[in-house]
Amino acid sequence: MRKHWKKTALIATIAAGLTLAGCTSGSGDKKESEPSASSSTGNAVSESGFPLVKEPITLKMFTRIAPANGPFKDMPVFQDYEKMTNVHVEFTEAPTDGFQEKKNLLFASNELPDAIYRSALSPLEATRYGAAGQLIPLEDLIDKYAPNLKALMEQYPEIRAGITTPEGHIYAIPGIVTLGSARTDKKWINQAWLKKLNLKVPETTDELYETLKAFRDQDPNGNGQKDEIPMTARAGGNGQGLPIVNMMSGSFGLDQQLGYNINIANDKVEIWMGSDRNKELLMYLNKLYKEKLLDPQLFSQKEAEYLAKQGSGKTGFFFDQTNNNFLPIQNQYVGIAPPAGPHGDRLQAQTAPIARDFGAFAITSENKYPEITMRWIDYFYSDAGSTLLRFGREGEQYELKDGIPYYKDDFLAKEGAQGKMTPYAGGGAPHIISEKVASFINPPQVQEAQKQLDPYMPKVKYGAPMFDEQTAQEVNLLRNDLDKYYEEQSTKFIAGALSFDKWEEFQSTLKKLKIDQLQKYYQDAYDKMKQ
Repeated sequence: MRKHWKKTALIATIAAGLTLAGCTSGSGDKKESEPSASSSTGNAVSESGFPLVKEPITLKMFTRIAPANGPFKDMPVFQDYEKMTNVHVEFTEAPTDGFQEKKNLLFASNELPDAIYRSALSPLEATRYGAAGQLIPLEDLIDKYAPNLKALMEQYPEIRAGITTPEGHIYAIPGIVTLGSARTDKKWINQAWLKKLNLKVPETTDELYETLKAFRDQDPNGNGQKDEIPMTARAGGNGQGLPIVNMMSGSFGLDQQLGYNINIANDKVEIWMGSDRNKELLMYLNKLYKEKLLDPQLFSQKEAEYLAKQGSGKTGFFFDQTNNNFLPIQNQYVGIAPPAGPHGDRLQAQTAPIARDFGAFAITSENKYPEITMRWIDYFYSDAGSTLLRFGREGEQYELKDGIPYYKDDFLAKEGAQGKMTPYAGGGAPHIISEKVASFINPPQVQEAQKQLDPYMPKVKYGAPMFDEQTAQEVNLLRNDLDKYYEEQSTKFIAGALSFDKWEEFQSTLKKLKIDQLQKYYQDAYDKMKQ
């Protein structure tokens, strides 16, 4: 592996990059303007079709390997793709446990591969390593060598807006999810209980309240015990937000734009944590909690406990993307639309942006074949490439039904076979998830549940913006304090440990923690995204 810099020189370069973003971003431009090895040797990348290059080449990529995965070199997708492209990839695989530390060491030591694959670069990492010249700008490569990705970015402009730095560079590309049902949790209600109690699907938050009371009081599972859980949700916490707030916020007109608790109206950004609408939401949840309609373990349960409740059949209303956890009793549940809140809002706010898995792929300054590398990854942003990645070989791992790939029964019958066949299992792979490749995670019941949500999905969902290095650090500091305070106080409001008489004090503390300054940072970032 080539090394352009000595380690000590690199540290100084990175340090300079953190404060002199303008100068260092120029280093990336210089790298991009240099002729690549592929063009200088005559082994130029093909402009279209396969193979990508006449003479075989090797690319070295660093990647995360999930517990479910086998070695990448044994996966059909990479074996078959090598034959198609003349590009052999040597993966350096780092397990999920300890992966972040290995990634940090990679950049700190400048022991860089040619590309970073499925490595979850954060926006701050992409900005930092791009400014330091370790990652190269990709925007021109995308325009010239990534027609599939470029077309998606033109169809969904929010993708480019969400991955472009304030200086105008793209240092990392994301996974892309155009399939609505893969972008949000469904709202699952116990239709068997509704039927037994002669209840309709609740259409408003008031009707949901009455339905939950019936679940609590009328023994819908018929065992003579009061063991029903009317409503539950994931615990969350520790800076990860409160899932119950995220799931119900849309009924109170509270969106989650820019990867935060943000509404955007008439191009104005509002962090709504101290708003009257949020107070109404928390008061509603407090009423449910106080009357034992909301799971008392809401803030403490482990993920396994939550999933077990889904499969127990004793839960009335909960949230999840799929029906995987309650398949044996799937007929007991049905997906419903967001209930309308006190002001008539029906928004499925808990919806991920189309650009998901930020930092799924990046090209380093060590790469001698950036054009070939960009063409190599671009294939996976097509339906054909995504099918190869997720389903493997037709006839061996999957079969087509009406043009849609489905895993073969004998393949699925082999325990753990999928994880060893594709890097898609384990998440975070750079590719497109569309309705053409979603048969496994979106069976008919999930698709039907998604139909209930489709009319209420946000028309545009902006992902977290990219800040410059200094602003990103300031945003992180502000959010650390604000998020911790908001989660702690919101938990107390919901659980009844803090009276709503303290609401003005809560708002005042948000001000002291500089929520207005944080809102200005997001407004400035949004304004740049819209330019």
